[in-house]
Amino acid sequence: MIEARQLYKLYRMGDSVVRALDGVDFTVNEGEFVSITGASGSGKSTLMHILGCLDRPTRGVYQFRGQTLNTMGDRQLARVRNKYIGFVFQTFNLINRTLAVDNVAIPLVYARQTATRKAAMAALEKVGLSHRARHRPGELSGGERQRVAIARAIVNDPALILADEPTGNLDTQTGGQIMEIFRRLNAAGTTIILVTHEMEVAVQAQRIIRMRDGRIVTDEMLNEQRRSALRAEVMVVG
Repeated sequence: MIEARQLYKLYRMGDSVVRALDGVDFTVNEGEFVSITGASGSGKSTLMHILGCLDRPTRGVYQFRGQTLNTMGDRQLARVRNKYIGFVFQTFNLINRTLAVDNVAIPLVYARQTATRKAAMAALEKVGLSHRARHRPGELSGGERQRVAIARAIVNDPALILADEPTGNLDTQTGGQIMEIFRRLNAAGTTIILVTHEMEVAVQAQRIIRMRDGRIVTDEMLNEQRRSALRAEVMVVG
């Protein structure tokens, strides 16, 4: 599904150049659940923005489903983004004055589709929140708002979900509920890439990529034994 080859993202700050990405290579297959982790400034969010067609690499090749995206124009990228990719953010990014069901329908409205309310209700049903469809974000808990955001991400049945610190503003129990939703979506065939600085969250994926200084330092598949070992490391550090 995804092939990234020698991705660089450079920013000039005065007389110096910051290498937000410094030669990143990796692939993601259809149906994988991948976490990307690392300290602040490691490059994980920059990589997420490029994968989601929200930014472009300074150089390198990014292919998504056989299409080379870094050579596309803005309109082409917008079409790919809206058709194939769903986004979930730490801050939910909901419109406060708008009902939950209408927040969920926003990608469909942008795509000029009809019957948006029916599809939005179906997406809310998948995250167990159809009974809150006519509530505004301010009337929902943090976990409920994140579930609305996930429903919005899946309403157009994307091939890929990109989640940027989706549990960052939630307590541990609620974060666990959100991760369970991601696991169910992945089990149904959706590819998920999740960015997090929390190792306890990262190890819940099938594969974990660790970044430092704009580079990938480790990339490993997780079995239960390795997952347990990483959790034990987190407990010792904590």
